[in-house]
Amino acid sequence: MSRKYFGTDGIRGTVGQDPITPDFMLRLGHAVGRVLRKSAKRPTVLIGKDTRISGYMIESALEAGFASVGVNVLLTGPLPTPGVAYLTRALRQDLGVVISASHNPFADNGIKFFSAKGEKLPDAWELAVEAALQEAPQWVDSASLGRAKRLEDARGRYIEFCKNSFGSDLTLKGLKIVVDAAHGAAYHVAPDVFHELGAEVVAIGCKPDGFNINAGFGATAPGALVEAVKAHGADYGVALDGDADRLQLVDANGRLYNGDELLYVMVADRLAQGLRVPGAVGTLMTNMAVELALRSRDVEFVRAKVGDRYVLEELAARGWQLGGEGSGHLLALDKHTTGDGIVSALLVLQAVCRSGRSLSEQLQGVDLFPQTLINVRLAAGQDWKANTRLAEVQAAVAAELGDRGRVLIRASGTEPLLRVMVEASDAGLAQRCAQRLAEVVAG
Repeated sequence: MSRKYFGTDGIRGTVGQDPITPDFMLRLGHAVGRVLRKSAKRPTVLIGKDTRISGYMIESALEAGFASVGVNVLLTGPLPTPGVAYLTRALRQDLGVVISASHNPFADNGIKFFSAKGEKLPDAWELAVEAALQEAPQWVDSASLGRAKRLEDARGRYIEFCKNSFGSDLTLKGLKIVVDAAHGAAYHVAPDVFHELGAEVVAIGCKPDGFNINAGFGATAPGALVEAVKAHGADYGVALDGDADRLQLVDANGRLYNGDELLYVMVADRLAQGLRVPGAVGTLMTNMAVELALRSRDVEFVRAKVGDRYVLEELAARGWQLGGEGSGHLLALDKHTTGDGIVSALLVLQAVCRSGRSLSEQLQGVDLFPQTLINVRLAAGQDWKANTRLAEVQAAVAAELGDRGRVLIRASGTEPLLRVMVEASDAGLAQRCAQRLAEVVAG
């Protein structure tokens, strides 16, 4: 059975357009509830959301759907995605539900789910929900309806969880940190976490109005963070996205560090403590300089497909703990079951505090390779994989690059485009090689 509604990270779309409509959300809650009832007599689900105005409508519709099939609901109100994952596990709930479209603009919204263990659910579960959506509803009688109540201390519980990921022998005292929550789910969480660990906090992007999530602030628009760090003379700046599962980090000089670099710092911090790090997982887009730097320290590096879901799957398969993407999705599976922007920022700052060395000092010698990305439009029906000339030129380019770079050619998942990426120690070489490949595709 193929998926109709679920994508790589739940269900997402524009509010008011199928499937992000109240009638579908009612059906979705009912269908998910029926799947849950197959393994639990009286399940309870925990629902959290970000700050989009559409969250009220979707929350109410899901709540009604769950109640209609005899499932109880616990509402947290606005809470980061990783906070929902944590509380689902900590409170022994049967399912965690997040209403969010992550880094998308406010007009979008979506739903994603976590298991009782706070983990992403398998494909088989999503297919079972899709099948239930095709069946006629089966309403329970009045005596069997589910109940709903609000969890009043969700925010405080999650703040304590985040703080506990930071070394108990360390403090952020003496550091001024700008915290940008993208007017999203962490607006009333992130500033308090860093403040309670001792930092002087300057909060920006922490005044949501239902319409301004991710608008000019947050991890996808780090310019505001860079300017605020400079204006306030801060030591560091932390920017989260709308649901706070990814981050960007800036130092006092306004230098922006991407997820690839932060992953290296997290690994290096553990090595400095004498801990064993058998390997780390990145993606097909992870900068080659980071891979080489990790391998030079005897840390195996494996690339997964683009997407934190695939990084997580690779970590689980290998029994490793650390992985991430350049976009700022970072995973430390001994700290949390999913990506957490606040926890990841604390792990990086922990490395700074423990070593007494700035981020730039810790990344000396890890100079990111220049990357050239060219998008080539594909004609209708064009089979680029059958292009023998492209295969020949790709092999020639790979041979020319040797251990100085690499080639990645992949189709866009959303547009009729072929993405040609060449990474090399020399920017000019990367540009020339990418252009050669793009010309072959364009014909």
